Amino acid sequence: MFLVLFSQPLQQTIAKNVDAFPFQIRPLMAAAADVFDQIQAPHQRHYNGIPFPLILTPNPKSPTVSHHLPQSIRAHKPWLESRLHEAGAVLLRGFHVDSADEFNEVVEAFGFEELPYIGGAAPRNKVVGRVFTANESPPDQKIPFHHEMAQVPEFPSKLFFFCEVEPGSGGETPIVLSHVIYETMKQKYPEFVQKLEEHGLMYTRVLGEDDDPSSPIGRGWKSTFLTKDKIIAEARAAKLGMKLEWLEDAVKTVMGPIPAVKFDKSRQRKVWFNSMVAAYTGWEDKRNDPVKAVTVGDGSPLPGHIIYDCQKILEEESVAIPWQKGDVLLIDNWAVLHSRRSFDPPRRVLASLCK
Repeated sequence: MFLVLFSQPLQQTIAKNVDAFPFQIRPLMAAAADVFDQIQAPHQRHYNGIPFPLILTPNPKSPTVSHHLPQSIRAHKPWLESRLHEAGAVLLRGFHVDSADEFNEVVEAFGFEELPYIGGAAPRNKVVGRVFTANESPPDQKIPFHHEMAQVPEFPSKLFFFCEVEPGSGGETPIVLSHVIYETMKQKYPEFVQKLEEHGLMYTRVLGEDDDPSSPIGRGWKSTFLTKDKIIAEARAAKLGMKLEWLEDAVKTVMGPIPAVKFDKSRQRKVWFNSMVAAYTGWEDKRNDPVKAVTVGDGSPLPGHIIYDCQKILEEESVAIPWQKGDVLLIDNWAVLHSRRSFDPPRRVLASLCK
């Protein structure tokens, strides 16, 4: 499997767009051009002339750069952060990141504070350092679009994904700009969106004691709250604003009302910050009915036809670039929703969450 790429030297991009950047960042742009080269892929989209995602590769004029990505990140961190803020997602490709340990070094190089995975639904296993497996649900299952941990009040601001083993086929991680979805939904369903903005959403999920790898939401309560003690679990749930109801061999969790739409202060725009489609179409296993998994915050049911149309809009607006071994994808969780397509094994994608 390969992806045909069309080179666009970063120096040319800087020359054309330098006036659009703050004065303070311009010297950093020139220095970054010696390290990073910007390329285009057929799968990309462009919004107001900005590529989504931004794809950076090693500058071919600096052949040693590809072997020193963490060092390059530390040297050009302000520039990389500015590009992430502008584009919403940055794909680093061709930098010889070959293992979980090397991926962990990349994450550490950015210097973002780690976010413990408390309250999330996906079954995951820690690999090394700040790195753990991405959702380990079966390969034939799709994972619908969502903002990471949108169903809890403390969520990551940034996500890293790393392709350690390239999929046999499929297995992309589609991404979509959240403000585009909000604007589309607001225009098409103004009354529904207004109701969501007024009442938020309520999420309900039943957790078993231990993880269920056959389910996309199969994280048991022990790993969800990082404890085997029910009293500690209740305290951690309460800190999240989550109510627990203990059952015979499980626990029912109720979260909300929690906002379905948030205001991104750094970009001054509203975003479709929720897991509504993911919960309504994908939170299904032997303990959970997806239709009951999410409701409007006032307790009223969600209109199914609107949810499925939202799912269609998400797919239509999304970008899905096939994974290549060694790819590192950095996502601004405030700006971008992501999902996972079904795949033919093998596939191993690792992740890391940052505050």
